[in-house]
Amino acid sequence: MPGNGTELRERKQYKLKEPEEYRVILLNDNFTTMEFVVEILVTVFHKKQDDAIRIMLDVHQKGRGTVGVYSHDIALTKANQVHNLARQSDFPLKCIVEKA
Repeated sequence: MPGNGTELRERKQYKLKEPEEYRVILLNDNFTTMEFVVEILVTVFHKKQDDAIRIMLDVHQKGRGTVGVYSHDIALTKANQVHNLARQSDFPLKCIVEKA
């Protein structure tokens, strides 16, 4: 009825989707110590010591090691933390983010 103050609105249906995931990968170099890589894995990525050593060995032996899979913002934040800590310690450690 016109004039009664109510309007009919069409309901929109939204489809929610999971956020895209991104891999954080450490790259090997000839200067960063294995101990520093393990320290980064424990402090930045909250890895247990055994897992950190396994990932560090992947980095050392295979040239790269996947640290984890995160949302885009978290992956970039962690990569930036790695680069900042490496710079502060005078290491050239590189960390990249790839779409999973």
